[in-house]
Amino acid sequence: MIAATVSRIEAAGVSHRHGSISVRERHIDRHAFRGRPSLVGAALAKIAPVLLLLLASVYPVGAQAQAKQLAYSKAQAPRFEQVIALGGDGSDQSPREEWFRMNGELQVRNVNDADMVPFLPPSHLATGDAVIVAPGGGFLGLAFQAEGIDVARALNERGIAAFVLKYRLVDTPADFDRFKSELSSVMSGGEASFRPPPDTPDYALADARLALRYLRAHAGEWGIDPDRIGMMGFSAGAFLTLSAAIDLPAEDRPAFIAPIYPRMDARSLDARTPPAFIAIARDDFLIADGSLGLVHSWLDACRPVEFHLFNDGGHGFGLGRRKSAPSGWIDSFAQWLSLQSEPDRQDIISFNCR
Repeated sequence: MIAATVSRIEAAGVSHRHGSISVRERHIDRHAFRGRPSLVGAALAKIAPVLLLLLASVYPVGAQAQAKQLAYSKAQAPRFEQVIALGGDGSDQSPREEWFRMNGELQVRNVNDADMVPFLPPSHLATGDAVIVAPGGGFLGLAFQAEGIDVARALNERGIAAFVLKYRLVDTPADFDRFKSELSSVMSGGEASFRPPPDTPDYALADARLALRYLRAHAGEWGIDPDRIGMMGFSAGAFLTLSAAIDLPAEDRPAFIAPIYPRMDARSLDARTPPAFIAIARDDFLIADGSLGLVHSWLDACRPVEFHLFNDGGHGFGLGRRKSAPSGWIDSFAQWLSLQSEPDRQDIISFNCR
């Protein structure tokens, strides 16, 4: 069906003109990581540890070490029944958005206008819970199928409404062949006109904030509880999810989060940091040093957290291959989420923190 914009974000009383919502003092420009080799070269040593982890979820499971064998093809933009437009930056400098497939998996790059695609559960299953789903892709692209659409449908089967967030990204070359060549170079540590940013860009975080505000203002229209709107992200999308939970003002944060294969370094939390469901595989390079700092941050702050460490699965496992270690995590998440609304949960948490 032809995509239909069902609402503009102005209806929530939020201005989005030129990405004007200020969320943190990072000032990461969407154009700063392309076409400026001297800047890239100077920054590369600093961001190298982050570079591969951000890119890994662009690739299908197990393929990130075989970049030369990847099969690319252009794709038509999918047609969704409903699309919630969140707006863009009003720039005429950016290349046009492009959809493509990498080893058969639907991806999108050069996102200039953020939006959300709603996926609603059958009414007889609906719990009132809602999750904003943020696919990964190094802020260079979005793994929209494996870490967006597929996840949303799995959540629907468990009674949870899902809204797949297509957030703004770093610009990559408009020419598709050049993009493919430079992406392979980036994956092997070579030269390119673009690089992933070292942290969540402020414009991506502004998109997440707008999405949260919109859903709270229009919860009744979507049959969801405004106090039960959370966020789930994968790889770079997990970066964004953590930033939304930690860096946004408390009133704008998601009610709960699920960072899936996130960066595991410690964070500074406060008393209003939302509950977290964290999942990662033991053989993921993000946990190669054995650090569980992220989990300990929640424990030290006495905030609710559930942590799943799978023996294998690598990085970018998505929903998990059948009979693989991570394959049941979405059921564990649904059970965890249902327990968060139990009235005695806060008493249990307080007891465990004494």
